[in-house]
Amino acid sequence: MSALPGGTVTFLFTDIEGSTRLLHELGPARYADALAEHRRIVREAARTHGGVEVDTQGDAFFIAFPTPGGAAAAAQAARDGLAEGTIRVRMGLHTGTPTLTGEGYVGEDVHRGARIAALAHGDQILVSPATAALLDAEPIRELGRHRLKDFEGAVHLYQLGEHEFPPLRTPGSVELPTPATRFLGREQELFDAVSLVYERDPRVLTIVGPGGTGKTRFAIEVARLLGDDAEGGTVFVPLAPLRDAELVLPAVAERLGAPSPDPAAIAARVGERRTHVVCDNLEHLLPGAARPLAEFVAAAPALRLFVTSREALRIQGEAELDLPPLVRNEAVALFCDRARSVRPDVTATDAVVQLCERLDGLPLALELAAARTKLLAPEALLDRLAGRLDALRGTRDAEERHSTLRATIAWSYDLLDEDEQRLFARLGVFRGGCTLEAAEAICDADLDTLASLLDKSLLRRRTGLLGEDRYWMLETIGEYALEQLAAASESDAVARRHAEHFLALGETANLSAESDGPERSEIVRAEQDNFRGAIDWAIAHDPELAFRLTIALEQFWVMNDPFEGVRRLKILLEQGPAVPRVLHARALRTYGESAYVAGDFDLSEQIQEESLREFRELGDERGIAHAVHRLSVNATKAGDLVRARELLDECLAICQRRPDPKLVADAFVKLGWIEQLDGQRERALELWEEGAARCEEVGFTWMQASAVMSAADMADELGRTELAHQRAREALHLSRKCDDRQFTLFALALLARLAAKAGQADRAGRLWGAIETEESRGPVGQWESQRDELASNVLTPSAEFEHGLSSGRSLSLEEAVEYALGED
Repeated sequence: MSALPGGTVTFLFTDIEGSTRLLHELGPARYADALAEHRRIVREAARTHGGVEVDTQGDAFFIAFPTPGGAAAAAQAARDGLAEGTIRVRMGLHTGTPTLTGEGYVGEDVHRGARIAALAHGDQILVSPATAALLDAEPIRELGRHRLKDFEGAVHLYQLGEHEFPPLRTPGSVELPTPATRFLGREQELFDAVSLVYERDPRVLTIVGPGGTGKTRFAIEVARLLGDDAEGGTVFVPLAPLRDAELVLPAVAERLGAPSPDPAAIAARVGERRTHVVCDNLEHLLPGAARPLAEFVAAAPALRLFVTSREALRIQGEAELDLPPLVRNEAVALFCDRARSVRPDVTATDAVVQLCERLDGLPLALELAAARTKLLAPEALLDRLAGRLDALRGTRDAEERHSTLRATIAWSYDLLDEDEQRLFARLGVFRGGCTLEAAEAICDADLDTLASLLDKSLLRRRTGLLGEDRYWMLETIGEYALEQLAAASESDAVARRHAEHFLALGETANLSAESDGPERSEIVRAEQDNFRGAIDWAIAHDPELAFRLTIALEQFWVMNDPFEGVRRLKILLEQGPAVPRVLHARALRTYGESAYVAGDFDLSEQIQEESLREFRELGDERGIAHAVHRLSVNATKAGDLVRARELLDECLAICQRRPDPKLVADAFVKLGWIEQLDGQRERALELWEEGAARCEEVGFTWMQASAVMSAADMADELGRTELAHQRAREALHLSRKCDDRQFTLFALALLARLAAKAGQADRAGRLWGAIETEESRGPVGQWESQRDELASNVLTPSAEFEHGLSSGRSLSLEEAVEYALGED
């Protein structure tokens, strides 16, 4: 601050007229560009005429000049520079002798200058009497006497220049709390809120969301942004301390200075001047407070209410804005900003990103966690987050209901009636949410109670993978729900119904070897977290149910994550519970299949042999057919083609006695592998085409993808480029349909090879770059053993390839698939 002029100085205050409305008209991106250009012009004008920037906040400037002439010249230069743009700035000049400290200027002159600028219209430069007396050479117009906010009496004001403007604005007071920390993020939500107000002009804007979402801070910021529209003033009414709905109107009346809480009396006090009232934390006073507020709104046409609540008022003239948790980048920015006040070295590390995700992007949770970084680094805090409801505590001056996450959620829970509390607790059993049908079947949910939890922001709704409505809880709220379920002593009963429900659902997906219907892996993908939760519970409480669940997802493990299949089957089988032998044999088969796809061929061979022995001892012909089929695959991999043929012959012989169309279709594909290794390339291609057609007939999508991919590879080897390209694209499409990550990489690699052969180096590089990015996410099973050979047919030492490689590394897997399936 040593550069600031001392003694007698002239202040220039600037502010954009109608900034909020302009943001709405231009949109966030265009407004940001206009704002940046405005700042450049103002700063250049100030610097040219000797000004020193004291402060800037948002769209406002505070600049000091050693002479009033320099300040006046800078103001006019800034106004002229902005004339061609969309932004109009109001300005105020005041000369005085403020106190200069190490922190800047203090004293009445600072406030007087700011208040003068606030009265101006866009493009208007207002001047105080002290400054006007020193500007003899400038054209000055007297505008009469006007009252300044927070100052006693009226003062003469002047205008610099001969421009014509409407009468000066009479300010409405903005009496909002001043939070101890700055408001961060929420640009999109603020834009949506302002747009809603300008476009629909609601009498009541209710901001809803779960506890800890930051509704109060958001409402304050919206009211501040819209303060210019409230010539009658803006007031804040905190309702959390109240326990009687009858006290709401008296609280509003007191803040507005009305003589009584009667709606007519308050309306008379408001009059015809637009007035904004922020009613904060109304949920615990509903439904009782809704009617008197509705009567108040009806009686006062100039009134607009901003309400924060965990559910809407459901009155006429109300618009509802659902405030979501913060998006990732906003959550990280908020956490880092708050944490640096107690630990200056905090940065946006991976641990911080994970921490913010685990805390659901809830501003309250992030602020509580940030306060803990004084003791624990973010990495250590992440490790200790399991007990988040109690671990995260606020400052001593925090409201009791915001002192911990538990208190915040308990505040909402205590407002529920008995039926709502029961359903809320039961819904905690779900992972990743649920459908209405699942909630009804497992939790005895009824529509009215479910809707009530949704209205109260304890439950949220989104569209699921299959286009269905899904109901879900934030993780922090779900943790509290599970605690309430355990306290109600029905945790095991609800968890059993959950596990049994998802077993039945899993069996309809036709993913086990015993299933005859078409494969429907999307059913499991949509409920993957619930299946995991069901298996976890069943392992501890009902091993037989755990076996049945895991076997029902046999093909899902293979397609989506064979490593998870290996882990789960290993745990299940090592426990050695007493289950029917047929389940044990099927679990071994499932384990062996996952191990094979994960690339552990020795383990797969060992486990499949054990599975076959058990099926033979049981005399289970269907089980034997599947086991010898799997062992044939292992023999083919090992190069023992004689044994591979013998095992497949045994499999097909059983299928003649016990028809199994899916297994026969699969066997055709495996015979193609054997013929390929035996040098019979044309025969191999015929078998894969036949196998693919049979797989399509029975709905065996995953094996169809395998067959089509093999056909594409062989067609390329035989020089049938058009067929190879056609089949490779088909294989990629099928791989994504069944969500098989490994098959997807193989298909992309095949298309990259075809592009390289066609001289399309950039395209080949881009596809391979995307493959490298996907590889970095974690192991891909058998892919690792074949990667180098695949790469040798793609990698090209050329600038064009390197350019494509660099571009491809920025693509997600879905983007790479979209690119690969596009036109060459």
